[in-house]
Formats: sequence, C-alpha cells, structure tokens
Amino acid sequence: MTKRPGGRHTGMQTTKEEVVAAAQAGDEAAFSALVERHRRELQVHCYRMLGSFEDSEDQVQETFLRAWRRRETYQGRSTFRAWLYRIATNACLDALEARPRQTPKDPADIPWLQPYPDALLPAAEEPDAVAVARETIELAFLAAIQLLPPRQRAALILRDILGWPARDVAALLELSVPAANSALQRARESLRRHLPERRDDWGAQGSEEELALMRRYVEASERGDAAGLAAMLSEDARFSMPPEPGLFVGRDAIFTVWEEGGFGTEEFGDIRCLVTAANHQPAVANYARKPGDDAHRAFALDVLRLEGGHVTDVIAFGPSIFPAFGLPMVL
Repeated sequence: MTKRPGGRHTGMQTTKEEVVAAAQAGDEAAFSALVERHRRELQVHCYRMLGSFEDSEDQVQETFLRAWRRRETYQGRSTFRAWLYRIATNACLDALEARPRQTPKDPADIPWLQPYPDALLPAAEEPDAVAVARETIELAFLAAIQLLPPRQRAALILRDILGWPARDVAALLELSVPAANSALQRARESLRRHLPERRDDWGAQGSEEELALMRRYVEASERGDAAGLAAMLSEDARFSMPPEPGLFVGRDAIFTVWEEGGFGTEEFGDIRCLVTAANHQPAVANYARKPGDDAHRAFALDVLRLEGGHVTDVIAFGPSIFPAFGLPMVL
C-alpha cells in the first residue's frame, strides 16, 4: 500500500506537523513536499535581493540545500515558510558578500540586472502572489534596490514587501530593532531618489491603449523603422543595454544610437518579433535574419515601460536570457 510522507497510508490524512517531522527525520519526499511549494516565491525573493534571474535560480537551490542540511534546527517557533525565507535571505547576503565590490551610481548602470519571466511568477493562489505587485517587481524597482547596501536591501524587502515585524528583521540581520529601523529608513529615502516619479500613471496592464502601442512597436520593429519607433518614445524616454554601461536619455539621443547601430539597414538584417512579458511589463523578443542566413536568430529582448500612450523606457537584454522565457533561439 502506498504511503504518504511520514509513513501514513493514502487513506489517512497527513498533517503538516507530521510532514515536518518526517522531513526532519530524513524523509526526502516529505522535505521536497514542504519546500517545493515555496520555490517560486523564494526565487522572486532571491531575485529582488540579487537583481539577476540566473543568480536567483542558484540561490534557491542553495537555500534548499542549506535547509536540508539544517532541517533538524527547525523548532516550529515560526512557520516553515518564514524559516525558509531566513535561510534564503542569508544565502543571498552571503552571495552578495562574495561578489566583486561594485557600487553603481545609477539604476541604469547595473551590469548584472536581468529580467524575470512573468510565466514564472507565483500564481494567484500561491502564498507570495500578493507580494508580487507590479510596483515591487518592475525593473525600475529592481534596479533601484540594487543601489542599496545588502542589509538595507534585505530590511526593505522583508519589512515593506513581505510585511515582517521589525523584531524579526532585526534578529535575522543580527541588529538591534532601532538599527534595523534605521536601515529601513535609509533604504526608503534612497528609493525615493531613484524611482520614477510617475509610477502611478502607468497604463493598466493589458489595456487597449497598451495593446495598440505594442502592436505599433512590433510593426515598426519588423519594418526596421527606427524613426517610427522613435516617434513612439516620450521626449524623456530612457534606453539602456545591460550589461553594457551607459544610459541614453531623450527621443533624439535614442534614435541616434539605433541609427548608428545600423538598425533598419540590410546589414542589420530582417527582423521578426515575439511578444512576451517580464517583471509585469510588456516585452518584445527580437530575431534578426542576416544577409545570406536562412533563419531569424535571437538577438535582443526589449522590456518596455508604457506611460501616457508613449514608450518611456526600453531596456534591451541579450539573447542569453531567451531560454528562461521559453523563447526559441531560432525562428
């Protein structure tokens, strides 16, 4: 007869406490049942801490390894979910400590920044779905919090996004409550300096206006029409290409970059696009067929911010991120 984790028969209900006890005793199936339900939300947490989709995958695996090795230390004083978050936060802090010292001055100058596929965000019924609101997963927010020192970043995420009490955050960061509150206040002040001012003015995601603008963006891209694309930009639009340094601000400056890069020329290639979504923002996967080639090959993923009927932000990422979105490398 088949048994559930912890040794109970399938005809009998297994309590969570029994599953935890089985996991602590070394039952790998029970442990997997406990941790896997939190994988997506923990990866989002690691992504916020690290700013890199690839690094977030690595640190979720590290979290599960640490949790397995330390499973007997779970005493039930907090929820198992909160215990996993503590482990994940410390794993990310350790990873940040091991990174080469880098202190970007601007949210557009973060070489490790990567987009996060909407398809991998927690589903509506999952525990962290409420905490993955558009304003806390969009790229502008992710880039801005990368400018914070790691412990300030952790304090902000745990308090303002996950809603942890100050005493729990202080204990995790090994700080006094006043010191943890001070770190949070400094983090909030830094965010106010670096986040876009008009975030509440974004068009509703999936609105008719947004969909029409996306269609025009794709059509102009496939025509190789740099001027047509530039006409959709706001006057103060921003364009960047992580990990390349540099931020181009303003419609004219961005058009010049695209034109000097050869966009729309025969040498640049014939363009085809696929629409996707990243960080609760619309995104366009671009494929180019160079002269003499028989296929369109992945070359850039544009993540867009749309506001007031214009494109206000374009962040272009290289093709290495395509597999994470389930996008083909060749069309």
